Amino acid sequence: MSDNKIRLLIEECLKKYPCKIEVRYNEPMKEHTTFKVGGPADCWIQGSDNNFPYFCAEFLYCTRKERINVFILGGGANIVVSDKGIRGVVLDMCAWKSPHKSEGICLNSEEEFVLRSGTSIDKACEAALCTGFSGFEFLAGMPGTIGGAVWMNARCYGSEISDTLSWTEVIAGQDSGKYELRKIYTSAAAGFGYKQSPFQKVDCLILSAAFKLKKGDKEIIKSEMKKNRQDRNNKGHYLFPCAGSVFKNNHEFGKPAGAIIDELGLKGLKKGGAQVAPFHGNIIINTGGASAENIRMLTQEIALTVKEKTGFILEPEILFVGEWGGV
Repeated sequence: MSDNKIRLLIEECLKKYPCKIEVRYNEPMKEHTTFKVGGPADCWIQGSDNNFPYFCAEFLYCTRKERINVFILGGGANIVVSDKGIRGVVLDMCAWKSPHKSEGICLNSEEEFVLRSGTSIDKACEAALCTGFSGFEFLAGMPGTIGGAVWMNARCYGSEISDTLSWTEVIAGQDSGKYELRKIYTSAAAGFGYKQSPFQKVDCLILSAAFKLKKGDKEIIKSEMKKNRQDRNNKGHYLFPCAGSVFKNNHEFGKPAGAIIDELGLKGLKKGGAQVAPFHGNIIINTGGASAENIRMLTQEIALTVKEKTGFILEPEILFVGEWGGV
């Protein structure tokens, strides 16, 4: 991919929609993922001012015409980027975040909790706590961003993001090839499921989301968040670079994926610097110097062993992105 071609496109889009953006070329993706692996992106872009969404809409239109790949990045908490990296452009939304103030600046006139997609999940939890709203407790301590949580329909402790989601503002692709800002009203019945959302099936960029939370007792909310953070800490989520659960749970199997992997004696299994966590079967950790290919091979070996021994087909929750051919 020609850096010069991308540079020219960026300049053209900035002429139409001036905004402050940061652009880097050959940016190592290991700096932007919780696994701390991944080769370079041809181009990496991040922005935060109010014109940034309009720049994005125009940029997506231009890159689509030129058949340049654009990968939308949130907190990098659920992905493994190839050692070869990502061809084209990475549009990093992490700087597109809501301010966090105790006055409740995130509330709109409908008392919906509105958050930009780049807002960190944990910051969103703290903002909810400060304003005395309940409904985000299950997210406390979870890495990543609100945009990623909506896209993935993040779930834990019996709750999921779609339970309280009211509407989502997106930049959506049109039949004309143009991209337009749209507000999409959503409900749990509208394409949401276990770790699934309608946004996974359409060409769009999530800008913000609104949640209908309930007023609650601050001390109870605080206590529940503390308990969930502690539970994640006890499970070893923060001990090593990782992406949390590797495989989705399937209730038809009768037990969680981690328990199945544990029973087959796979905890501690290694491929290079990647290891099935000795403390949790459904977590792969980077013990130091792991490659993306180490992680992929280990994921494949776990899935193959489980299928051979039990007949169960585990579905990965983590996404393998970038250029994998010929690795």
